[in-house]
This record gives sequence, C-alpha cells and structure tokens, in this order.
Amino acid sequence: MNPRFERTLPLMNDRFGLFIHWGLYAIPARGEWVRSGERITNEEYQTYFDEFNPVLYDPRSWAKAAKAAGQRYAVLTTKHHDGFCLFDSQLTDYKATNTPAGRDLIREYVDAFREEGIKVGFYYSLIDWYHDDYPAYGDRQHPMRANESFKNKEMDFDRYLDYMHGQVRELLTNYGKIDIMWFDFSYDDMTGEKWRATELIQMIRSLQPDIVIDNRLGGNIMAEEPEVYAGDFFSPEQIIPPEGIVNSAGEAIPWEACITLNDHWGYHSTDRNYKSPRQVVRAMVECVSKNGNLLLNVGPDAKGEIPEESLDILAAVGKWLHRNGDSIYGCGIAELPKPEWGRYTQRGNKLYAHVFDRGIGPIYFQGLKGRIKKARLLSDGSELHVQTPWMADQYSDTESGAFIHIAGGDLPDELDTVIELELVED
Repeated sequence: MNPRFERTLPLMNDRFGLFIHWGLYAIPARGEWVRSGERITNEEYQTYFDEFNPVLYDPRSWAKAAKAAGQRYAVLTTKHHDGFCLFDSQLTDYKATNTPAGRDLIREYVDAFREEGIKVGFYYSLIDWYHDDYPAYGDRQHPMRANESFKNKEMDFDRYLDYMHGQVRELLTNYGKIDIMWFDFSYDDMTGEKWRATELIQMIRSLQPDIVIDNRLGGNIMAEEPEVYAGDFFSPEQIIPPEGIVNSAGEAIPWEACITLNDHWGYHSTDRNYKSPRQVVRAMVECVSKNGNLLLNVGPDAKGEIPEESLDILAAVGKWLHRNGDSIYGCGIAELPKPEWGRYTQRGNKLYAHVFDRGIGPIYFQGLKGRIKKARLLSDGSELHVQTPWMADQYSDTESGAFIHIAGGDLPDELDTVIELELVED
C-alpha cells in the first residue's frame, strides 16, 4: 500500500462499521434532508428544537447492539446539515444541551462505545443551513436557496469558517482519542480551499495525529500526489465500486462504502424498505473482496431508539459473523478471477470462498488444483474433501481446477456459506 495510507490500516482491517444519523430531523421523521426538500425556515424548524427530548436514548444499548453485530467502529452525526449540534459546543446555542434533552449526547456516545471496545468516529457537516454566514440564496442545497428575502443578505463566510474550524477543534479536544473524522460534503465551488482545507487538516493532525479522515473535504484522493486534504480513504455512497478503488498509478486506495439499511439516512417513520440480512452480508463480502469496508447506517427515532427492524438485521448479521468473521476481519482481495458462484476474500495463505449459489454438482475452484492443503466449512470447522469427479477428466478447462462437494441440495447457510481453504505455501 502507498505509505500515505498506512494510518488507515487498522480501520481497513476492521472492515465493518456502524453509521448513525440522528438529530432534530428524527421528529418530523421524513429523513435527514427534510429542511432542504420542504424548504423549511429556521423559524419553522425551531419547533423541533423546542421539543427535542430523546427520553429513551441509551447509547450503551446502541454500542452493545453494534458489538453483537460484529461492528468494530462507529460514526455518529455530531452536526448534520441543519446545523444542530448533539455536542455541547461553546460556539453556538443551537445544541442539545439547550433543548429539553439538556445534556451532551456526544459525550455519552463516546463513553458507551469506548466501553465496548469499539472505535469512535465523528461525522461533521461542512454545510450549515442554520448559520447566518453560510451561503443561502442561490446555493444548490440550502432550504432558502430561492427565497428572495435572502438574495441580498449580508454574510461573512470567513466568520462561518472560523466557527466550523472551531467546532472541529472542540470535537477533537474535548472527547479524548477519536479514531475517525467523517466530513460531509463538498459540492460545486464549495470544496477544497473554500473550506480552508489545508489549515483545517493541519489543525486536525496536530490534535489527533492518528485520526483517519474521509475524502469529502475535496481534492483528488486518486491522484498520484493527492492534496494534503484529499483524505485517507474514499467514501462511495449507496454503491459498491465494480472493481474497487485504485489511483492513477494503479495503486490500491483504501475505501469504505456507506450504505443505508432502508432508503433514508435519518429516521423516516414510513420507510419499511429494509435490506435483508443476506443482502447486508453479501454487500459486506463484496466490499472486502475488493479491499473495501462497509459502513452500515441506522437512523434512531425521536425518542432515541434504533428501529427494531434495524436491530433485527444487525443481530442476524452478527450471528453470521460470529462463526464466519475470520473471512472478513483483516481480509482483502484475492488475486483470483471472480468465481461464478460467489466471491473470494483472503488473508495470508487462508483463502475464503463465499458461496452464494449452490449450483449443480461439486463447486469448482479455477486455478487451485494442487494448491489446497486443507478445506473446511468455516462456520463449524467440519472437514471438506478436495476430489476430482470421474467425469471431470474429460474436460480440458478443468485441468488446473479443484473440486469440493457439499452434500445436499441446499447450501448450509443461505446467507453465505464460507469454505476456508488453507493454501500450500509458495
């Protein structure tokens, strides 16, 4: 790996994380972009601030659910685009401590997840629809983008940048060691040095030298010589790159796909379009097979609870990882063609065959004839035999391949049946 990305190695070895979008938008319960989509003014949105009181918020239960799901790091929205802060910032009154909640919700999150041994990450929006000095009229995203009363409104963007930089300093000073800083997001001319990005990165590194930062400040992380603010990992959203991510020199770039469990990041009370545990497991395998991570999102409700449907999915994925985690954690791409029946992941001389499709007859492993020392089902450790069917000798395209037979008409695990192959050392 390019030495520039060495600090990302611990995060990349973890492979599976929890994204949490939560804030005032949980009360209208129509998703985190409700202010922009419905062009809600600060005054109209104030009612949610006045009533925000998540009486069931228990980040210890969130952390325990994440640990049981096999997630090894978490990222929570400290401030989303609406400008509301879940932390006790000294730079604004627009924060959880001034709502009926009356406390620093980020402090409780940090303590709870650390207690479970889960790495702690902060999401922070570069965008701010509440702040007077953030561009409104004519902006592509702002709720007041077409409101004529904002057309000639005076603003001082540098004053906003001072505020934004100051809040990042607070987050990285007041909560101990932070593992991940997840910025969101750059667009149009609001990118790179528009955020005073080099200055921001220098400040972050001075406070938290080992922190890992995403690529959404701007710049080109895929250049051979990326900008200092171009990030430590690429962050595709709602998509898994077909071939993984490489830079212009063909070198692998660390990346993490952020994916929702339903169709929204923030809580949406009528969105029941949840992904199945099988979809999640296979998406995770797909990411790891291409040297990527999966950051899976949940959107807690206004009372502070993660929806039961999300918890059920996380539990099912955790059950699978409990027996098959060796094929995910610390694993990456295998230098083999993508098999027609599933995917490969690899760590050292352990090759993991993720079998999605049972097919007919024995499973064929192209190019592995004579290279398999041992084979077993990963979930229970049971031995499997590498055997060439008598008819296989008739076909020239099987000369370099190996075969393993799995008894029965169905796969042992319909989510993903994993075969661990111990390869002969070269």
